[in-house]
Amino acid sequence: MKKTNVLLSVGLSLSLMLGAAPAFAAPLSTASATQIAQQQLQLLDKGKWAEKTHAAVQKMIDQYGVKSPNYKADKKPYAVFDWDNTSIMHDTQEALLIYQINHLIFKLTPEEFAKVLVMNVPKGPFADKYKTVDGKAITMENVSADIISDYKFLYENYKGFKGKKSLEEVTKSDQFIDFRTKMYFLYEAINGSHGSDVGYPWVLYFLTNMSVDEVHELAERSNDYGLGDSIRKINYTSPKTLSGKAGVISVTYTSGLRLSPEVATMMNTFRSNGIDVYVVSASMKEVVEVFASNPKYGYNIPKENVIGMELEKDAKGVMQPVYKKNWYKTVYGGKTEVIKAEIAKKHGGNGPLFIGGDSNGDYEMMTQFPDTKLVLILNLLKEGNIGKVTKQAVDEMNRPNPKYVLQGRDENTGMWIPTESTILVGKTKAELLPNK
Repeated sequence: MKKTNVLLSVGLSLSLMLGAAPAFAAPLSTASATQIAQQQLQLLDKGKWAEKTHAAVQKMIDQYGVKSPNYKADKKPYAVFDWDNTSIMHDTQEALLIYQINHLIFKLTPEEFAKVLVMNVPKGPFADKYKTVDGKAITMENVSADIISDYKFLYENYKGFKGKKSLEEVTKSDQFIDFRTKMYFLYEAINGSHGSDVGYPWVLYFLTNMSVDEVHELAERSNDYGLGDSIRKINYTSPKTLSGKAGVISVTYTSGLRLSPEVATMMNTFRSNGIDVYVVSASMKEVVEVFASNPKYGYNIPKENVIGMELEKDAKGVMQPVYKKNWYKTVYGGKTEVIKAEIAKKHGGNGPLFIGGDSNGDYEMMTQFPDTKLVLILNLLKEGNIGKVTKQAVDEMNRPNPKYVLQGRDENTGMWIPTESTILVGKTKAELLPNK
Protein backbone atom coordinates (compact mmCIF):
# COMPACT_ATOMS: atom_id res chain seq x y z
CA MET A 1 0.00 0.00 0.00
CA LYS A 2 2.72 2.47 0.98
CA LYS A 3 4.70 1.83 -2.20
CA THR A 4 1.66 2.43 -4.36
CA ASN A 5 0.91 5.69 -2.55
CA VAL A 6 4.47 6.92 -3.19
CA LEU A 7 4.26 6.11 -6.90
CA LEU A 8 0.91 7.88 -7.19
CA SER A 9 2.30 10.90 -5.39
CA VAL A 10 5.34 11.09 -7.65
CA GLY A 11 3.23 10.61 -10.76
CA LEU A 12 0.84 13.34 -9.71
CA SER A 13 3.69 15.73 -8.91
CA LEU A 14 5.31 15.16 -12.31
CA SER A 15 2.01 15.66 -14.09
CA LEU A 16 1.40 18.93 -12.31
CA MET A 17 4.97 20.09 -12.97
CA LEU A 18 4.47 19.39 -16.67
CA GLY A 19 1.18 21.29 -16.64
CA ALA A 20 -0.91 18.26 -17.50
CA ALA A 21 -3.89 16.97 -15.59
CA PRO A 22 -3.46 13.38 -14.36
CA ALA A 23 -5.32 10.88 -16.53
CA PHE A 24 -7.34 9.45 -13.65
CA ALA A 25 -8.69 12.89 -12.79
CA ALA A 26 -9.93 13.72 -16.28
CA PRO A 27 -13.58 14.83 -16.27
CA LEU A 28 -16.08 12.50 -17.90
CA SER A 29 -17.86 13.67 -21.01
CA THR A 30 -21.53 14.47 -20.57
CA ALA A 31 -22.46 11.44 -22.66
CA SER A 32 -20.33 8.98 -20.69
CA ALA A 33 -21.49 10.43 -17.35
CA THR A 34 -25.09 9.96 -18.43
CA GLN A 35 -24.40 6.39 -19.52
CA ILE A 36 -22.84 5.53 -16.16
CA ALA A 37 -25.70 7.20 -14.26
CA GLN A 38 -28.23 5.21 -16.25
CA GLN A 39 -26.35 1.98 -15.63
CA GLN A 40 -26.50 2.69 -11.91
CA LEU A 41 -30.27 3.24 -11.90
CA GLN A 42 -32.04 0.78 -9.70
CA LEU A 43 -34.06 -1.93 -11.41
CA LEU A 44 -37.25 -3.21 -9.82
CA ASP A 45 -36.46 -6.38 -7.89
CA LYS A 46 -38.55 -9.31 -9.11
CA GLY A 47 -39.38 -10.47 -5.59
CA LYS A 48 -42.72 -12.28 -5.65
CA TRP A 49 -44.22 -10.24 -8.42
CA ALA A 50 -46.57 -11.66 -11.01
CA GLU A 51 -44.23 -11.83 -14.02
CA LYS A 52 -46.29 -9.76 -16.46
CA THR A 53 -47.15 -7.19 -13.80
CA HIS A 54 -43.49 -6.76 -12.87
CA ALA A 55 -42.59 -6.33 -16.54
CA ALA A 56 -45.26 -3.64 -16.99
CA VAL A 57 -44.01 -1.65 -13.99
CA GLN A 58 -40.37 -1.92 -15.09
CA LYS A 59 -41.32 -0.83 -18.61
CA MET A 60 -43.10 2.21 -17.18
CA ILE A 61 -40.00 3.12 -15.13
CA ASP A 62 -37.81 2.81 -18.23
CA GLN A 63 -40.16 4.94 -20.35
CA TYR A 64 -40.91 7.73 -17.88
CA GLY A 65 -38.08 7.73 -15.32
CA VAL A 66 -34.90 9.80 -15.44
CA LYS A 67 -33.43 7.90 -18.37
CA SER A 68 -36.32 8.92 -20.59
CA PRO A 69 -35.29 11.62 -23.11
CA ASN A 70 -38.54 13.44 -22.24
CA TYR A 71 -37.92 13.48 -18.48
CA LYS A 72 -38.39 16.91 -16.92
CA ALA A 73 -36.87 17.41 -13.49
CA ASP A 74 -39.03 20.48 -12.87
CA LYS A 75 -42.19 18.44 -13.57
CA LYS A 76 -41.22 15.11 -12.10
CA PRO A 77 -43.55 12.18 -12.67
CA TYR A 78 -45.09 10.78 -9.52
CA ALA A 79 -46.81 7.72 -8.14
CA VAL A 80 -49.72 7.60 -5.70
CA PHE A 81 -50.34 4.64 -3.43
CA ASP A 82 -53.27 3.75 -1.28
CA TRP A 83 -52.05 2.50 2.10
CA ASP A 84 -54.35 -0.02 3.77
CA ASN A 85 -54.41 -3.41 2.05
CA THR A 86 -52.22 -1.99 -0.73
CA SER A 87 -48.94 -0.89 0.81
CA ILE A 88 -49.48 -3.18 3.78
CA MET A 89 -51.80 -6.09 4.46
CA HIS A 90 -54.92 -5.09 6.38
CA ASP A 91 -56.00 -1.73 7.74
CA THR A 92 -53.76 0.30 10.05
CA GLN A 93 -56.62 2.50 11.33
CA GLU A 94 -58.85 -0.49 12.03
CA ALA A 95 -55.95 -2.24 13.77
CA LEU A 96 -55.40 0.87 15.90
CA LEU A 97 -59.05 0.95 17.01
CA ILE A 98 -58.86 -2.72 17.96
CA TYR A 99 -55.63 -2.05 19.85
CA GLN A 100 -57.27 0.85 21.68
CA ILE A 101 -60.24 -1.31 22.63
CA ASN A 102 -58.18 -4.30 23.77
CA HIS A 103 -55.84 -2.13 25.84
CA LEU A 104 -58.40 0.50 26.90
CA ILE A 105 -56.35 3.40 25.58
CA PHE A 106 -58.73 6.34 25.50
CA LYS A 107 -58.38 9.87 26.87
CA LEU A 108 -62.13 10.35 27.17
CA THR A 109 -64.41 10.74 30.16
CA PRO A 110 -67.64 8.71 29.98
CA GLU A 111 -69.47 11.87 28.94
CA GLU A 112 -66.97 12.60 26.16
CA PHE A 113 -66.97 8.98 25.05
CA ALA A 114 -70.77 8.99 24.81
CA LYS A 115 -70.67 12.01 22.48
CA VAL A 116 -67.90 10.60 20.29
CA LEU A 117 -69.59 7.22 20.01
CA VAL A 118 -72.67 8.56 18.24
CA MET A 119 -71.09 11.48 16.41
CA ASN A 120 -72.57 11.93 12.92
CA VAL A 121 -73.97 8.38 12.90
CA PRO A 122 -77.62 8.13 11.77
CA LYS A 123 -80.10 6.74 14.27
CA GLY A 124 -82.21 3.68 13.64
CA PRO A 125 -81.53 0.10 12.56
CA PHE A 126 -78.43 -0.99 10.68
CA ALA A 127 -78.50 -2.86 7.38
CA ASP A 128 -80.27 -6.22 7.36
CA LYS A 129 -77.14 -8.33 7.74
CA TYR A 130 -76.29 -6.69 11.08
CA LYS A 131 -78.54 -8.54 13.51
CA THR A 132 -78.37 -10.19 16.92
CA VAL A 133 -77.51 -13.89 17.21
CA ASP A 134 -81.24 -14.63 17.31
CA GLY A 135 -81.92 -12.60 14.17
CA LYS A 136 -83.31 -9.36 15.62
CA ALA A 137 -82.61 -5.91 14.20
CA ILE A 138 -80.04 -3.76 15.99
CA THR A 139 -80.39 0.01 16.25
CA MET A 140 -77.69 2.59 16.81
CA GLU A 141 -79.53 3.84 19.89
CA ASN A 142 -79.61 0.43 21.57
CA VAL A 143 -76.07 -0.74 20.88
CA SER A 144 -74.58 2.65 21.79
CA ALA A 145 -76.49 2.65 25.10
CA ASP A 146 -74.96 -0.74 25.96
CA ILE A 147 -71.45 0.39 25.03
CA ILE A 148 -71.74 3.61 27.05
CA SER A 149 -72.87 1.63 30.10
CA ASP A 150 -69.89 -0.72 29.69
CA TYR A 151 -67.45 2.17 29.31
CA LYS A 152 -68.70 3.78 32.52
CA PHE A 153 -68.00 0.55 34.41
CA LEU A 154 -64.53 0.26 32.87
CA TYR A 155 -63.78 3.93 33.56
CA GLU A 156 -64.62 3.52 37.24
CA ASN A 157 -62.73 0.23 37.67
CA TYR A 158 -59.65 0.22 35.43
CA LYS A 159 -56.58 1.82 36.98
CA GLY A 160 -55.69 3.36 33.62
CA PHE A 161 -58.78 5.51 34.13
CA LYS A 162 -60.18 6.15 37.63
CA GLY A 163 -60.23 2.68 39.16
CA LYS A 164 -57.79 0.26 40.80
CA LYS A 165 -58.01 -2.93 38.74
CA SER A 166 -55.25 -3.98 36.36
CA LEU A 167 -55.89 -4.42 32.65
CA GLU A 168 -55.64 -8.17 33.11
CA GLU A 169 -58.31 -8.10 35.81
CA VAL A 170 -60.73 -5.73 34.13
CA THR A 171 -60.57 -7.47 30.73
CA LYS A 172 -61.96 -10.62 32.37
CA SER A 173 -65.17 -8.81 33.28
CA ASP A 174 -68.42 -9.30 31.37
CA GLN A 175 -68.54 -5.55 30.88
CA PHE A 176 -65.25 -5.58 28.97
CA ILE A 177 -66.27 -8.58 26.86
CA ASP A 178 -69.54 -6.82 26.03
CA PHE A 179 -67.72 -3.55 25.31
CA ARG A 180 -65.17 -5.18 23.02
CA THR A 181 -67.71 -7.20 21.07
CA LYS A 182 -70.16 -4.36 20.57
CA MET A 183 -67.45 -1.85 19.66
CA TYR A 184 -66.08 -4.20 16.99
CA PHE A 185 -69.62 -4.78 15.78
CA LEU A 186 -70.39 -1.06 15.68
CA TYR A 187 -67.34 -0.34 13.54
CA GLU A 188 -68.45 -2.96 11.02
CA ALA A 189 -72.13 -1.97 11.14
CA ILE A 190 -71.53 1.76 10.63
CA ASN A 191 -69.27 1.22 7.63
CA GLY A 192 -71.47 -1.51 6.19
CA SER A 193 -74.70 0.44 6.65
CA HIS A 194 -73.72 4.07 6.12
CA GLY A 195 -70.52 3.89 4.10
CA SER A 196 -67.03 5.22 4.55
CA ASP A 197 -68.08 8.88 4.48
CA VAL A 198 -69.57 8.24 7.93
CA GLY A 199 -67.48 5.32 9.14
CA TYR A 200 -63.96 6.48 8.33
CA PRO A 201 -64.10 9.84 10.16
CA TRP A 202 -66.03 8.19 13.05
CA VAL A 203 -63.14 5.92 13.97
CA LEU A 204 -60.78 8.92 14.25
CA TYR A 205 -62.82 10.57 16.99
CA PHE A 206 -61.63 8.00 19.54
CA LEU A 207 -58.21 9.69 19.38
CA THR A 208 -59.74 12.87 20.80
CA ASN A 209 -57.66 14.63 23.51
CA MET A 210 -54.41 13.04 22.32
CA SER A 211 -51.48 15.07 21.04
CA VAL A 212 -49.85 14.29 17.71
CA ASP A 213 -46.91 12.71 19.55
CA GLU A 214 -49.29 10.53 21.55
CA VAL A 215 -51.04 9.40 18.37
CA HIS A 216 -47.67 8.64 16.76
CA GLU A 217 -46.55 6.61 19.76
CA LEU A 218 -49.85 4.75 19.97
CA ALA A 219 -49.84 4.02 16.23
CA GLU A 220 -46.32 2.60 16.40
CA ARG A 221 -47.25 0.34 19.31
CA SER A 222 -50.33 -0.83 17.43
CA ASN A 223 -48.33 -1.42 14.25
CA ASP A 224 -45.71 -3.48 16.04
CA TYR A 225 -48.34 -5.48 17.88
CA GLY A 226 -50.21 -6.18 14.65
CA LEU A 227 -47.05 -7.17 12.80
CA GLY A 228 -46.29 -9.70 15.53
CA ASP A 229 -49.83 -11.04 15.71
CA SER A 230 -50.89 -14.11 13.76
CA ILE A 231 -53.31 -13.83 10.85
CA ARG A 232 -56.49 -15.58 11.89
CA LYS A 233 -60.22 -15.08 12.09
CA ILE A 234 -61.35 -14.20 15.62
CA ASN A 235 -64.93 -14.36 16.82
CA TYR A 236 -66.39 -12.62 19.85
CA THR A 237 -69.87 -12.99 21.29
CA SER A 238 -71.27 -10.63 23.91
CA PRO A 239 -72.30 -12.27 27.22
CA LYS A 240 -75.91 -13.26 27.75
CA THR A 241 -75.65 -11.76 31.24
CA LEU A 242 -75.32 -8.32 29.60
CA SER A 243 -77.65 -8.63 26.64
CA GLY A 244 -78.73 -5.08 27.40
CA LYS A 245 -80.87 -3.13 24.97
CA ALA A 246 -79.23 -4.44 21.80
CA GLY A 247 -79.27 -8.14 22.67
CA VAL A 248 -76.53 -10.74 22.24
CA ILE A 249 -74.20 -9.89 19.37
CA SER A 250 -71.50 -11.88 17.60
CA VAL A 251 -68.73 -10.44 15.42
CA THR A 252 -65.74 -11.83 13.52
CA TYR A 253 -62.62 -10.04 12.30
CA THR A 254 -59.23 -11.02 10.87
CA SER A 255 -56.23 -10.16 13.03
CA GLY A 256 -52.69 -9.17 12.14
CA LEU A 257 -50.83 -6.65 9.99
CA ARG A 258 -48.08 -7.39 7.48
CA LEU A 259 -45.52 -5.32 5.62
CA SER A 260 -45.31 -5.65 1.84
CA PRO A 261 -41.59 -5.71 0.96
CA GLU A 262 -42.33 -5.59 -2.77
CA VAL A 263 -44.25 -2.33 -2.32
CA ALA A 264 -41.49 -0.80 -0.20
CA THR A 265 -38.92 -1.84 -2.81
CA MET A 266 -41.09 -0.45 -5.61
CA MET A 267 -41.38 2.90 -3.82
CA ASN A 268 -37.61 3.10 -3.32
CA THR A 269 -37.02 2.07 -6.95
CA PHE A 270 -39.38 4.78 -8.17
CA ARG A 271 -37.51 7.42 -6.19
CA SER A 272 -34.11 6.23 -7.45
CA ASN A 273 -35.45 6.62 -10.98
CA GLY A 274 -36.73 10.16 -10.46
CA ILE A 275 -40.37 9.33 -9.76
CA ASP A 276 -41.77 10.92 -6.61
CA VAL A 277 -43.92 8.82 -4.28
CA TYR A 278 -47.04 9.84 -2.34
CA VAL A 279 -49.56 8.05 -0.18
CA VAL A 280 -53.23 9.05 -0.23
CA SER A 281 -55.09 7.11 2.43
CA ALA A 282 -58.57 6.97 3.91
CA SER A 283 -56.92 6.46 7.30
CA MET A 284 -55.72 9.30 9.51
CA LYS A 285 -52.63 11.12 8.23
CA GLU A 286 -50.86 11.00 11.59
CA VAL A 287 -51.47 7.26 11.87
CA VAL A 288 -50.30 6.36 8.36
CA GLU A 289 -47.23 8.57 8.42
CA VAL A 290 -45.79 6.50 11.29
CA PHE A 291 -45.88 3.38 9.14
CA ALA A 292 -44.87 5.18 5.96
CA SER A 293 -41.98 7.29 7.27
CA ASN A 294 -40.41 5.32 10.14
CA PRO A 295 -37.22 3.75 8.68
CA LYS A 296 -37.76 0.47 10.53
CA TYR A 297 -40.73 -0.33 8.29
CA GLY A 298 -38.77 0.30 5.08
CA TYR A 299 -41.10 2.54 3.05
CA ASN A 300 -39.11 5.75 3.64
CA ILE A 301 -41.82 8.19 2.60
CA PRO A 302 -41.45 11.77 3.86
CA LYS A 303 -44.27 12.75 6.20
CA GLU A 304 -45.20 15.64 3.94
CA ASN A 305 -45.91 13.12 1.17
CA VAL A 306 -48.53 11.32 3.26
CA ILE A 307 -52.10 12.56 2.82
CA GLY A 308 -55.06 11.26 4.78
CA MET A 309 -58.05 12.12 6.93
CA GLU A 310 -57.46 14.81 9.56
CA LEU A 311 -59.10 16.10 12.73
CA GLU A 312 -59.11 19.65 13.99
CA LYS A 313 -56.47 20.41 16.62
CA ASP A 314 -56.49 23.01 19.35
CA ALA A 315 -53.75 25.60 19.89
CA LYS A 316 -51.62 22.98 21.66
CA GLY A 317 -51.95 20.47 18.85
CA VAL A 318 -54.42 18.24 20.69
CA MET A 319 -56.94 16.28 18.63
CA GLN A 320 -60.53 17.53 18.71
CA PRO A 321 -63.67 15.49 17.91
CA VAL A 322 -64.30 17.51 14.76
CA TYR A 323 -63.27 16.68 11.21
CA LYS A 324 -60.80 19.25 9.86
CA LYS A 325 -62.65 22.18 8.33
CA ASN A 326 -62.43 22.42 4.54
CA TRP A 327 -60.29 19.27 4.33
CA TYR A 328 -61.01 16.44 1.95
CA LYS A 329 -62.59 13.11 2.84
CA THR A 330 -59.77 11.12 1.33
CA VAL A 331 -61.79 8.23 -0.08
CA TYR A 332 -63.65 7.73 -3.37
CA GLY A 333 -63.76 11.03 -5.30
CA GLY A 334 -62.07 12.78 -2.38
CA LYS A 335 -58.83 11.05 -3.33
CA THR A 336 -58.99 12.51 -6.82
CA GLU A 337 -59.78 15.96 -5.43
CA VAL A 338 -56.89 15.98 -2.98
CA ILE A 339 -54.43 14.75 -5.61
CA LYS A 340 -55.46 17.60 -7.92
CA ALA A 341 -55.35 20.22 -5.16
CA GLU A 342 -52.33 19.16 -3.10
CA ILE A 343 -50.04 17.08 -5.35
CA ALA A 344 -50.57 17.88 -9.03
CA LYS A 345 -49.74 21.55 -8.48
CA LYS A 346 -46.23 20.49 -7.42
CA HIS A 347 -45.80 18.62 -10.70
CA GLY A 348 -46.80 21.12 -13.34
CA GLY A 349 -50.48 20.30 -13.00
CA ASN A 350 -49.93 16.74 -14.18
CA GLY A 351 -51.82 13.78 -12.78
CA PRO A 352 -50.05 10.73 -11.34
CA LEU A 353 -48.02 8.50 -13.66
CA PHE A 354 -48.82 5.44 -11.55
CA ILE A 355 -51.53 4.53 -9.05
CA GLY A 356 -51.70 1.56 -6.70
CA GLY A 357 -54.85 0.51 -4.84
CA ASP A 358 -57.10 -2.35 -3.86
CA SER A 359 -60.64 -1.22 -3.16
CA ASN A 360 -63.75 0.64 -4.28
CA GLY A 361 -62.42 3.66 -2.38
CA ASP A 362 -59.55 3.84 -4.89
CA TYR A 363 -61.64 3.49 -8.05
CA GLU A 364 -62.02 7.21 -8.82
CA MET A 365 -58.32 8.01 -8.58
CA MET A 366 -57.56 4.92 -10.68
CA THR A 367 -59.82 6.04 -13.51
CA GLN A 368 -60.03 9.84 -13.52
CA PHE A 369 -56.51 10.96 -14.52
CA PRO A 370 -55.69 10.99 -18.26
CA ASP A 371 -51.96 11.21 -17.39
CA THR A 372 -51.93 7.88 -15.56
CA LYS A 373 -50.08 5.25 -17.58
CA LEU A 374 -50.33 2.26 -15.24
CA VAL A 375 -52.64 1.19 -12.41
CA LEU A 376 -51.64 -1.64 -10.07
CA ILE A 377 -54.54 -3.43 -8.39
CA LEU A 378 -53.87 -5.63 -5.37
CA ASN A 379 -56.29 -8.37 -6.27
CA LEU A 380 -58.43 -9.00 -3.20
CA LEU A 381 -61.25 -10.56 -5.23
CA LYS A 382 -63.60 -7.67 -4.54
CA GLU A 383 -66.74 -6.71 -6.41
CA GLY A 384 -68.26 -3.32 -7.18
CA ASN A 385 -66.30 -0.69 -9.12
CA ILE A 386 -62.95 -2.21 -8.21
CA GLY A 387 -64.30 -5.45 -9.62
CA LYS A 388 -64.85 -3.71 -12.96
CA VAL A 389 -61.23 -2.60 -13.29
CA THR A 390 -60.05 -5.96 -11.98
CA LYS A 391 -61.93 -7.60 -14.83
CA GLN A 392 -60.40 -5.07 -17.22
CA ALA A 393 -56.94 -5.99 -15.92
CA VAL A 394 -57.69 -9.66 -16.59
CA ASP A 395 -58.74 -8.78 -20.15
CA GLU A 396 -55.47 -6.85 -20.65
CA MET A 397 -53.14 -9.49 -19.17
CA ASN A 398 -51.74 -10.56 -22.55
CA ARG A 399 -51.52 -7.10 -24.08
CA PRO A 400 -48.07 -5.52 -24.55
CA ASN A 401 -49.10 -2.20 -22.96
CA PRO A 402 -51.79 -2.78 -20.31
CA LYS A 403 -53.33 0.12 -18.39
CA TYR A 404 -54.45 -2.05 -15.46
CA VAL A 405 -52.38 -4.85 -13.94
CA LEU A 406 -53.03 -7.28 -11.08
CA GLN A 407 -50.93 -8.62 -8.23
CA GLY A 408 -51.91 -11.58 -6.07
CA ARG A 409 -51.36 -12.24 -2.38
CA ASP A 410 -51.72 -15.13 0.04
CA GLU A 411 -54.08 -13.72 2.64
CA ASN A 412 -53.10 -16.51 5.04
CA THR A 413 -49.54 -15.19 5.28
CA GLY A 414 -49.86 -11.63 4.03
CA MET A 415 -47.14 -12.29 1.47
CA TRP A 416 -47.29 -11.62 -2.24
CA ILE A 417 -47.34 -14.61 -4.56
CA PRO A 418 -45.95 -14.61 -8.14
CA THR A 419 -49.32 -14.61 -9.85
CA GLU A 420 -52.23 -12.28 -10.51
CA SER A 421 -54.49 -14.54 -8.41
CA THR A 422 -55.08 -14.38 -4.64
CA ILE A 423 -55.56 -16.99 -1.92
CA LEU A 424 -58.17 -15.88 0.61
CA VAL A 425 -57.91 -16.51 4.35
CA GLY A 426 -58.81 -20.09 5.14
CA LYS A 427 -58.45 -21.15 1.50
CA THR A 428 -55.61 -22.94 -0.30
CA LYS A 429 -56.53 -22.30 -3.94
CA ALA A 430 -55.69 -19.05 -5.71
CA GLU A 431 -58.52 -17.31 -7.55
CA LEU A 432 -58.29 -14.70 -10.28
CA LEU A 433 -61.83 -13.36 -10.02
CA PRO A 434 -64.42 -13.70 -7.24
CA ASN A 435 -66.64 -16.75 -7.37
CA LYS A 436 -70.26 -15.65 -7.60
